[in-house]
Amino acid sequence: MARYTEADCRQCRRENQKLFLKGDRCYSQKCALTRRAKIPGQQWAGRKKVTEYGSQLREKQKTKRAYGLQEKQFHKYYLKADSMKGITGTNMLVMLEERLDNVVYRMGMAECRRDARQLVSHNHFTVNGKRVNIPSYQVKAGDVIDVVEGSRKIEKFAKLTGADAAVVALPSWLSRETGSLKGVVTKLPERSDIDFDVQEHLIVELYSK
Repeated sequence: MARYTEADCRQCRRENQKLFLKGDRCYSQKCALTRRAKIPGQQWAGRKKVTEYGSQLREKQKTKRAYGLQEKQFHKYYLKADSMKGITGTNMLVMLEERLDNVVYRMGMAECRRDARQLVSHNHFTVNGKRVNIPSYQVKAGDVIDVVEGSRKIEKFAKLTGADAAVVALPSWLSRETGSLKGVVTKLPERSDIDFDVQEHLIVELYSK
């Protein structure tokens, strides 16, 4: 399976937008985009004009990198979204938000989506009482996400419980009580629930050529 092996912060600099790939570091002064807000590579130093294709490509790359997907997998989401009723771009973003690794991240149980993907793959979560180790698993309204009993003592999860647990701002379609390791998908997300800055119609235009 293909993997991105270069520095994660380089991707944020290339897209000139925080993709929150490094957890708490992205909110600190150590963030590469804060320290060096410049597109990597000398070849971009004097380049200013962006073509229509370039704009479409950047939106696709930005979204794909934010959710941690490879090209083949991302394109499959577009094809599936295009075959569904409704707006293709909205359908695609909603399906990306419904991924189990994204839900774990949104619930504040992981610092970033990559961390969430690893936790899911290592069998730390259950959905409706059954273990699920597939990051791309699509959640449904009413699904209950919980940490397996044997993983609750792990430091990463232990700090999420108790009186000292940090309060996490959750999107409106998810719920989790502070200090609890159990979350609920109260409803399926809508386009207005997705706070990621992306113009999805540009991605659709790129793939539909």
